[in-house]
Amino acid sequence: MSSPTRPVDDRASFQGWRVVRSAAVVWGLQSLVWIQGYGNLAVQLREQFGWSKTFFSIGFAATRAESALLGPPQGVALRRWGVTAMMRLGAVLMQVGYVAMALMQNQTHFLIALVFIALGSTFAGFLTITSAMVSWFERKRARALSYASMGFAIGGLCGPIMVLLFSAIGWRWTLAIAGTVLSGLAWAMAPIIGLSREELGEHRDGIEPSIAAAMPSAEGVQANDFTAAEALRTRAFWMIALGHGSALLVVSAVMSHLQLFLTEDLDYSAQGAALVAGLVPLLQLVGTGLGGPLGDRFNKRAIAGVAMLGHGIGLLLLTYAQNLWMIAGFIVLHGLAWGTRGPQMNALRADYFGTTSFGTIMGFSALITTIGAMTGPLLAGVLADATGNYRTGFTLLAAGTMLGLVFFVMATPPSVRTERPQ
Repeated sequence: MSSPTRPVDDRASFQGWRVVRSAAVVWGLQSLVWIQGYGNLAVQLREQFGWSKTFFSIGFAATRAESALLGPPQGVALRRWGVTAMMRLGAVLMQVGYVAMALMQNQTHFLIALVFIALGSTFAGFLTITSAMVSWFERKRARALSYASMGFAIGGLCGPIMVLLFSAIGWRWTLAIAGTVLSGLAWAMAPIIGLSREELGEHRDGIEPSIAAAMPSAEGVQANDFTAAEALRTRAFWMIALGHGSALLVVSAVMSHLQLFLTEDLDYSAQGAALVAGLVPLLQLVGTGLGGPLGDRFNKRAIAGVAMLGHGIGLLLLTYAQNLWMIAGFIVLHGLAWGTRGPQMNALRADYFGTTSFGTIMGFSALITTIGAMTGPLLAGVLADATGNYRTGFTLLAAGTMLGLVFFVMATPPSVRTERPQ
């Protein structure tokens, strides 16, 4: 008597969706407490210490640079020691960082705490978790990454909660408590996110290979995996990285400066600025829900290219806002663009280059994408201090992001390899 086969995409039993849910929880808390919460904290610290916008830009950019420089060795470490060990190391470092941030008294203390938070967030964050997820999916890869990214959007949506806690118990106690919760959950979720598909005997997407062979694949899905060295020799690697970096010009600038722009250029209260900043992830959440199914059915490069226009036009509406409708236009365009584009970035990399060396390939990509993540906040902050407002910096960033559409047009699939050179 033959044994029963696993039904197609049985979400109740396929462990890949369990990995996705756990990733969403960790990303959500990281987003709430730090990634999108940085802007809310900057408002509090600027009021108390009077530090410049340039200083906050440098702090944000430094965390991005640290993550980028760690990318390639982190990819190698993931293959050697695994996801669980890497995430638990990150959880410990995050705990140290948040306690240090809660106790800090000056700029030096702030930067030291940033180092630990950045290290912890890197080891227990995006690259590590994404590397774990992509090995579980192929035909539903964009959908899986989108579902996990919903946690990131929900965390940002809950940003006003952090502002309320700042008012109720102070920013120091808020960071200490929130950082402890985040670190504890990252430690607890690490073994789940680190589950091995091969060791559990699971098929990609939860679909039997005989059934999967008859199903259509996304554009550019390769029959065999590229090494990092092989990926670096393709045009696709560089075009995806440059396009991703162009998008981060706006994304990173908005994350680090939106609340400061609203409170200082448009005279919003801290609570009002937090509300607007919290609505962006709401639209990001909508875009994320749309982006996954769209990415699994249609051309991911085209989706990303259209999103680049949304990022740029949205930022221009914010920059020259004269009424509430222009602010609303920014929220809708930027949020939807962010949500639909984000999951396509790493789904494209996994489609084109496979999953065997994905962590290392993604680590090298981070060296390029981080240029955008650093340039956006720095350019916005420096020009805001020099000119007295954000108009010049935001305009330049919007134009740079829209030009990034060209990179995605050129990110065609690499040539299929039939054998590895001897």
